[in-house]
Amino acid sequence: MATKTDYELHEETSLKHPKKYKVYLLNDDYTSMEFVVDILMSIFHKSYEEAEAIMLAVHKHERGLCGVYTHEIAETKVMQVSRRAKESGFPLKATMEEE
Repeated sequence: MATKTDYELHEETSLKHPKKYKVYLLNDDYTSMEFVVDILMSIFHKSYEEAEAIMLAVHKHERGLCGVYTHEIAETKVMQVSRRAKESGFPLKATMEEE
């Protein structure tokens, strides 16, 4: 009876990397630029300069990439944006797309 080597067992049980998801903020006509920058700094941990650049991308190109995360983290960030926007009276939306 043949037994498998440690190497063969390792090859069979190798782990797959989790899928990644891009999180975008979407442009609207009502959310203030300051609020978008605040969201980017507080939820996505961007520097002021990075947040301002993403905010301008949202404004000019209808959406801006906030980051790439695993499914659970991306989903949480989308929900955090939605909750904070609603609490502040803004219609800001975030979406996630598989990378």
